[in-house]
Amino acid sequence: MDAKLFLDRRGVWAFWLGCLCVTAGVLLHLPMFWMGRDMGFAMAGMPMDNGMLFGMFLIVAGIGVAAYGLLPKDVDQQVRSAAHIAVTAPEDAKLSPAHALLMLVLVVALIIDVMKPASLGFVMPGLIKEYGVTKAQASLVPFFALIGTVTGSILWGIIADIYGRKASILLSAVVFVGTSICGAMPSLQWNIIMCFLMGAGAGGMLPVTYALLAETMPSRHRGWALVLVGGLGAVGGYFAASGFSYLLVPTFSWRILWLINLPTGLLLILMGGLIPESAKFLLSRGRDAEAHKIMARFGTVSHKLAASEEDTDDTFAHHHARRDGTDPKLWTPGLIGKTAALTIAALAWGLINFGLLLWLPNDLVAKGYSMALSSKLLAESSLIAFPTVFLCTWIYSQWSTKWAFTTMISVTLAGLIWVLLLESGKGGSPVLPIALLIIGSNGILAILLPYASESYPLKIRGRATGWVAACTKGGGVLAQTLSITALVPPLGIAAGMIIVPILLTLGLFIKFGTETRGLDLRQLEK
Repeated sequence: MDAKLFLDRRGVWAFWLGCLCVTAGVLLHLPMFWMGRDMGFAMAGMPMDNGMLFGMFLIVAGIGVAAYGLLPKDVDQQVRSAAHIAVTAPEDAKLSPAHALLMLVLVVALIIDVMKPASLGFVMPGLIKEYGVTKAQASLVPFFALIGTVTGSILWGIIADIYGRKASILLSAVVFVGTSICGAMPSLQWNIIMCFLMGAGAGGMLPVTYALLAETMPSRHRGWALVLVGGLGAVGGYFAASGFSYLLVPTFSWRILWLINLPTGLLLILMGGLIPESAKFLLSRGRDAEAHKIMARFGTVSHKLAASEEDTDDTFAHHHARRDGTDPKLWTPGLIGKTAALTIAALAWGLINFGLLLWLPNDLVAKGYSMALSSKLLAESSLIAFPTVFLCTWIYSQWSTKWAFTTMISVTLAGLIWVLLLESGKGGSPVLPIALLIIGSNGILAILLPYASESYPLKIRGRATGWVAACTKGGGVLAQTLSITALVPPLGIAAGMIIVPILLTLGLFIKFGTETRGLDLRQLEK
C-alpha cells in the first residue's frame, strides 16, 4: 500500500496494529465454531469462552486504533480549506486507463460490500432452524442490519470529509472484517447487535464510491459510469452470496456466510493501494504536488469557490452555479409528478430487495427445495442478470435515460407477474422469473440516483438524491416491519401487492419523466 496514504496522519503503525488486532480477534472466535462441527456447526446456547470475549475486546480496540492511525492532523484547518475547493472533470475530458482501473476496483469493492447484506436471505433458513425462532423474530436481524446501513450512510459521509475517501474505504473494510464474527454468535440477540454494526460498517461504501467516481469521471461519462459500477456491484454481490451459499453452506452451515467476510474484508484492505486519494482532500491538506499528479491521471481540474458559489462536491455533482435567492422545492407543480414517480420506485425497490428477494431462499426451502438447490437456482438467476447490466448501461448512455429506466420498471413488472404465476402453480422453474426480478430491481437501483441527479436544479439536487436514497431504505424498513409484526403475506400475494406501486410508477414516469441524455444541466436552473 502506498506509504503516502499515511502522510499527515497519526501513524501507519497504528493502522496496521489495528488491522492485526481485528484479524486476531476474529480468529479467536474460530475454535469455538470448529468445536461445533460434529453438530453441523450449531452454536446456539453455547457459552462464550474467554477466547471469544478477549477476541471481541481486540476487535473493538483494533478498530479504534486503526481509526486513530488514519486520522489526519489539524482536521479543523482541512475542513475549512475543503469548503472552498472544487475538483471537477471538464466536459470534454477523455477516458483513460486510470478511469477503467478505478471502475474495476470499485466494482470489486462494491461486490464485497453488497455480498454481506445479500447473504441475509441465505442465512435466514438456517438461523430460524438453529435458534428455534419464528420468522417474525428472525426478521429482527435484517431489520437492524438495514437500520445500521441508514446510520452508516450518514456516519461515513462525515468520516469521508474528515479522513478522505480512500482512508474511509479502508476503515470501512476494517469494520467489515470485525463484523464477520456474526457467524460465531451463540444467540439471536448477539446476531442482531452484530448485524446492526455490520450494516453501519457497510452502509457508507456505496455513497463514498459514487463520490469518488463523481469527482474523477468527466461529466458526460459520469451517468453511465455510475449505472455500470452500481449495477455490476449489486448483481455481483448477489451472485457471490448465492454462489458461496451453494458451495459452502451444506458443509459449514449458514454461519460461514458471515465468517467469509474475514478474507474478503482483508482483500478489500489490500486493494486499497489501487484506490486513488481524493484530489480535493489532498489540496485541502496542502499536498498540491500529489493532488496535481492525480488530477493529471484523471483529467480533472480544481478551482477555488467564490463566496456566492455552491459547493457541489457531493455524490452526484455535475457543475457549479450561483445562488439567486430562490429556494426551489421537490414538490412544486413542475416537479411533483417526477418526484412522485421516483419516490414510489424507490419504495417499491426496497420492498422487492429487502422483502421479496430476502425471503425468497426461505420460501424455496419451505417448498421442499434443499438449501443447496435453492442457492444454486438463485445463483443461476443472478448469473443470467449479469450481462444485462452492460445492456442497461448502453441503453442509458446511447439511447435514452428515460426509456432505460422505463425498461427496467417494465422488466421488474414482468418478473413480479411471473412470480405470481409461479406461486399459482403455472410458472414452471423459478430461475427465469427470479432473473427478471434481479435484472429489473438492480436496473432500477443503478439508474435511480444518477437519473435523479440529472433531473433537478442544483439547489435541490442533493436534497432530491438524498430523498430518493432514503426512500429505498424506507421500503426495506417497511418490508421488515411487516415481517416483525408477522403481517407478511405469502410470496405470491406479496408479489401481487408490489405490482400496484410498480404499475403506478410506470404510469407516472411515462407521463412526467424527462429525457436527460445530452442535457446541459444548467438548463434546469431556468
